[in-house]
Amino acid sequence: MAHYPNELHYAKSHEWVRREEDGSYTVGITEHAQELLGDMVYVELPEVGDDVAAGEECGVVESVKAASDIYSPITGEVVAINEKLADAPEKVNKDPYGAGWLFRVKASDEAELDDLLDAESYAEHVESEEH
Repeated sequence: MAHYPNELHYAKSHEWVRREEDGSYTVGITEHAQELLGDMVYVELPEVGDDVAAGEECGVVESVKAASDIYSPITGEVVAINEKLADAPEKVNKDPYGAGWLFRVKASDEAELDDLLDAESYAEHVESEEH
């Protein structure tokens, strides 16, 4: 069974968000999403300085099974990307909540976090999709 850390916020499109000490927000895809996709072979991320909007497509993860769009769970400016994924996309599979993070955003409206799911609600959402 997939693991969903309690301190994260989750989008129904299977991205997670974590607030960092510097006030930025780290975004990744959930353990459930990477399990569905399988072994990652390529990750396309937004560029630093890009503006992303909550719910809008901003990248792609490609696995041996399929390609899937990445949607930003929060609006703001991209302040960092995980450049290590260019050479090692498998980090998303091995550590989706750690070394496999995708990008960081300086949020323009932190109230958007209220629209995301907590770990328990996200687990219920995943279960409802499976049935």
